[in-house]
Amino acid sequence: MRMSALLLSLPCLLFFSATASAQVTPDDIDAIVRRAMDTFHVAGAAVAVVKDGQIVLERGYGLRTVEGNTPVDAHTNFGIASNSKAFTTTALALLVEDGKLSWDDHVVAIIPEFRMYDPYVTEHFTITDLLTHRSGLGLGAGDLTFFPDGADYTMDDIVRIFQYFEPESEFRTRFDYDNLLYLVAGEVIRRVSGMSWEDFVEERIFGPLGMDGSFTSLTFTDESTNKAYPHLNEGDSLYRIEPERWDPVRKPGSAGGIYANVHDLTAWMLLHLNQGKYGPDPEDELFSATTQRDLWKIYTTTDANRNPRYNSHFSGYGLGWFLEDLAGNMVVSHTGGLFGMLSKTVLVPDLDLGIIVLTNTSNDGAGLFGAVSSTVMDRYMELEPFDWIALYDDRFRRANDDAREEVDGVWATVAAANDHAIDPENYTGTYEDPWFGSVDISNRDGTLFFQSVRSPKIAGPLHYYGESTFVAKWESESLVDADAFVIFTLDGQGKGQSIHMKGISPAIDFSYDFQ
Repeated sequence: MRMSALLLSLPCLLFFSATASAQVTPDDIDAIVRRAMDTFHVAGAAVAVVKDGQIVLERGYGLRTVEGNTPVDAHTNFGIASNSKAFTTTALALLVEDGKLSWDDHVVAIIPEFRMYDPYVTEHFTITDLLTHRSGLGLGAGDLTFFPDGADYTMDDIVRIFQYFEPESEFRTRFDYDNLLYLVAGEVIRRVSGMSWEDFVEERIFGPLGMDGSFTSLTFTDESTNKAYPHLNEGDSLYRIEPERWDPVRKPGSAGGIYANVHDLTAWMLLHLNQGKYGPDPEDELFSATTQRDLWKIYTTTDANRNPRYNSHFSGYGLGWFLEDLAGNMVVSHTGGLFGMLSKTVLVPDLDLGIIVLTNTSNDGAGLFGAVSSTVMDRYMELEPFDWIALYDDRFRRANDDAREEVDGVWATVAAANDHAIDPENYTGTYEDPWFGSVDISNRDGTLFFQSVRSPKIAGPLHYYGESTFVAKWESESLVDADAFVIFTLDGQGKGQSIHMKGISPAIDFSYDFQ
């Protein structure tokens, strides 16, 4: 779901050139993945490649968890996060083909209580607008309603929440990635079909494709399920963490709830490469070629790839997919990120090629999925070899070092201000927000403590930084790299009246939209 935080701009130092052959063997791909596994500190990974209607490779690497010796295999399920969005758009496409929905239908006609930040936008907001990141809202607006997990917001809250946000651009003029509107899309599916998003995807997509080993929610798995567990890396060390869990009764997983394996996902890639057809020949049709064109049409433009290696001309977002031209080929892709789980899907329909990379480790996992997918794609495009693994490794190390230096500077300021006398009672009380709910600031033995009422994991002590600004050190491991400035506005008597917040680390995930 936190997809955009993982996209990396690439330096303009690579050049377009062709080699003699596009022969890529399973051993070639295996060698690429194993070198990436040796470079990036991840617990496990799974990779699948399809080409010309055939499965070239589907294989697991590493461990499901560092706390055991169970290896990842082709049937190990990973949280695919925002790669679930394409399942949501496909589900809606099936309702369009059923004649129950139109892409231009207004959301309020289906969900009358839906409210945006402006009456005109509310009235004219369409199904397509839910899916194309052009709402006018800022990046990740409202994601704190489900990141971290454990918050009690429901769909009743979500469909009304947008009215409280300030837009950052004009409606339908700019790309800003969001998750919450995909939750609304899941609610549309429920109201139109009479089935939950989870049941609809399982019956209408998983079933026909034979994706019997995958799940629409982590909730539907148990300890006997062949699944990977999320990890974080601290330097060269890895440690297992608890997976993010969302109750599908409260809100659908339509923005990023699917747990799937590369064996099943080969059928998903082949479905799209075959323009909606599936099966051994393939001769069965899940959706039409016209629908495929709708899914893969640019609705919101983004900056084209600046890397001269690919000589790109366009880039944008379709319905659940990023679209661009690379080295003369149309490329369809998406990434996904959960806490400790990352994924990437790349389809090159001109080459009848599909690549998917799953990993159960945050941070370095993005380097692995980026390097592996780019290297394999380049081989099939017959481009001059380039060391993507080294590039991503260097970029991640420098980015992590820069972020760590900035965060350390903040905590050095906190340490220097430690002896500054403040009266905690000037800041205590309950602060209300129309969408986020209540925040209690309490005095715990002379230390201020921040506690969100509706999202219990957003809690931790406040450390004095300067003037009326504090730094929150969250207690939950779910908020790693998410410490935030908490800035109080005081009245004439020095009493707290309101709070503004801002994340500290440049590496903070955009879903922690404290601002």
